[in-house]
Amino acid sequence: MLNCTTVPALLNSTSNQLYLHFFSDISVSAAGFRLEYKTVSLTSCPEPLVPMSGFKVGERLQMNNVVSFQCEPGYTLQGNSHISCMPGPVRRWNHPPPLCIAQCGGIHEEMEGMILSPGFPGNYPSNSDCTWRVYLPVGYGAHIQFLNFSTEANHDFLEIRNGPLDTSTVIGRFSGTDVPSSLLTTSHETTVYYHSDHSQNKPGFRLEYQAYELQECPDPEPFHYGVVVGAGFNVGQSISFECLPGYQLAGHSIITCEHGTTRNWDHPIPRCEVPCGGNITADNGTIFSPGYPEEYPGSADCAWLITVAPGLGVRLNFTLLQVHGPHDFITVWDGPQETTRKLGVFNDGEPNEPPSSTSNQVLVRFRSNTEKGGLFRVGYQGAWGTLTISFERMALFD
Repeated sequence: MLNCTTVPALLNSTSNQLYLHFFSDISVSAAGFRLEYKTVSLTSCPEPLVPMSGFKVGERLQMNNVVSFQCEPGYTLQGNSHISCMPGPVRRWNHPPPLCIAQCGGIHEEMEGMILSPGFPGNYPSNSDCTWRVYLPVGYGAHIQFLNFSTEANHDFLEIRNGPLDTSTVIGRFSGTDVPSSLLTTSHETTVYYHSDHSQNKPGFRLEYQAYELQECPDPEPFHYGVVVGAGFNVGQSISFECLPGYQLAGHSIITCEHGTTRNWDHPIPRCEVPCGGNITADNGTIFSPGYPEEYPGSADCAWLITVAPGLGVRLNFTLLQVHGPHDFITVWDGPQETTRKLGVFNDGEPNEPPSSTSNQVLVRFRSNTEKGGLFRVGYQGAWGTLTISFERMALFD
C-alpha cells in the first residue's frame, strides 16, 4: 500500500496481471497521481553486451539459460566466460559480461595463433616489456606473418628469438611503421619480445604464426663397424655412436641436429677406425691391422701394449694372418718393452703354439714394408694383406 506525497520507486510485476486500487477518505483532498506502465518480459534477461574483439555464443535469454563468450584470436577473456539468466522478480544476469583484452605476454602451445601488442587495436602503454613464448612439438618451427605494425622508430621494438631463452639467437628485430616480411623460425620453441619506452605510444603490432614441419637431419646409417644410439633426427635431438670391439671412434661421440634453415648435424658423422697401436686394458678383445677389413697400408709401424690384472697372463690367438714377408711381420714380447723376452716373430700362417706370456703385460708390434730396423718409411704401392689377433687373459702359475 502506498500512502505518501513522494514519487514511489519503480515497480515491476511478477505476473502478466497487475491490480491497482485507489482509495480516498472524507477528509483532505490532494492532486492525486499519474503513472505510466509498459510491458516488460518476465522470462527473458536483457540482451548482454558483447565485448569488443569478442562474440557471444547462445541466443536464448530466458530464465536459467546460459550464454557464453569467446574472444577473437590473440585476445584473452577477462571475467566470466559463461553467464546465466537468474530467476527472481526482475530478470538479470548473474555476472556482468566479460572483456577481451590484448595482454602483455603469454604462452602459446597451439599449432597456430595470434600475438598482439598490449591494448591492441588501441595504443600500447609506455614502459612495457612483454614476452610471449611459442611451444610447438619437436620437429616443427613457426612461420610468422605480420598483419599490422606501428611503433615509435628506434625506441620501441619487437624481437623474434629462435629459441626459448632470453639469450636465444635473435632472427628479427623490428621498429617503425614498415610491416616486416614473414620469417621462419627453425626451433620448436620461439620467443617474441616487445619493449616500449616512456615516450610515444602507437597501435603496436598484430602477427600470426603457423607451425610448419622441419626437415630431419640426415640419417647417419649405415654406420660401419659401430652402432648408433638414438633414433631422433629432429632439430634439437642428439644421437651417440659406439664402435665395435677393436675399433676406435674418430670424431665426436655425440652429435645434435642443429637449428637452421637447412637441417644438419653440429659435427660431422664420426667414423670407426682401427687404431695403429695403443694401450689395451680389456680382459679380452681383438687387435686389427690398420685399415681392417681393408688391406693395411705400406710403411705401417704399430705397437699395442696389452695389460691385464696382476696375476694374470695373456694368450694370443692368430685367427687371420696374411702378411707379406719378410718385411711385414709381427713381433710379440713378454712384457711392456722390447727389451723383455721375445715370444715370437710371425709373418705368415698360424703359429703352431699360440704365444702366451708369463706376466700381465704383452707388447705387440706390427711393421710393414720397412727396411731393417723399421725406423723410416719407404713409399710403396700395391696390396698388402690383412691381420687380426684375438687375445684373452689366463691365470699365471705361482
